[in-house]
Amino acid sequence: MTRSPFDLSGTRAVVTGAGRGLGRGVALGLAAAGADLVLVGRRDSHTETEKAVRDLGRDVEVVELDLGDHAAVAAVGAQISDRYEVDILVNNAGVIDRHDAVDVTQDSWSTVLDVNLSGLFFLTQQLGGPMVERGRGKVVNIASLLSFQGGIRVISYTASKHGVAGLTKALANEWGPHGVQVNAIAPGYMATDNTQALRDDPDRARAILERIPAGRWGTPDDIAGTAVFLSSSAADYVNGHVLVVDGGWMAR
Repeated sequence: MTRSPFDLSGTRAVVTGAGRGLGRGVALGLAAAGADLVLVGRRDSHTETEKAVRDLGRDVEVVELDLGDHAAVAAVGAQISDRYEVDILVNNAGVIDRHDAVDVTQDSWSTVLDVNLSGLFFLTQQLGGPMVERGRGKVVNIASLLSFQGGIRVISYTASKHGVAGLTKALANEWGPHGVQVNAIAPGYMATDNTQALRDDPDRARAILERIPAGRWGTPDDIAGTAVFLSSSAADYVNGHVLVVDGGWMAR
């Protein structure tokens, strides 16, 4: 029987921030497609995801890491590379800070950029280097609609997600000739912790839903299939692309 191009059996995927929300959905989607996993982030937040992956019959390890700690990112990335041949890296972990631009502090700005952009890049550097050497691999970054738009009261997050889109394209240019595809997913308005404040505001929530042709907030399952596609051989000729998964928001 011909193997499905979406079959990830025999691969090892690293997913950051997989304890809840979109990261958990992505991790379970990859596991269901056959991938073994390394979950990276706060160990105590990954207990349920770890169990769910094991219930799917996949091997899984949880690795503690603060992506805002550059030294730790370098050390942990090197350790993972030494222990595993990583085929797939999904950079999902991120933080958001909601303030008027005039009230943003240097510390809050640095925290968001350190996790969402710098930590993402340096972990990708550690795990993507061996992919380049082997001549194959997939990197999937989680971008945002705010990789294209400005948003309201999320200036550091917007800056970081614009950076993720640019980094995705730059790495695709460098690593594509070596058999490594680097792409990103830009989720629309998802029912996760990051959007709780928006969903709790009746006026904002109504305005958002009125613009989404699908008529609903997205879910982690809506992202999981996209992540499987970009991590699979079905996407071998997709490179440097930021794929919007938004229920039609950007079409308006």
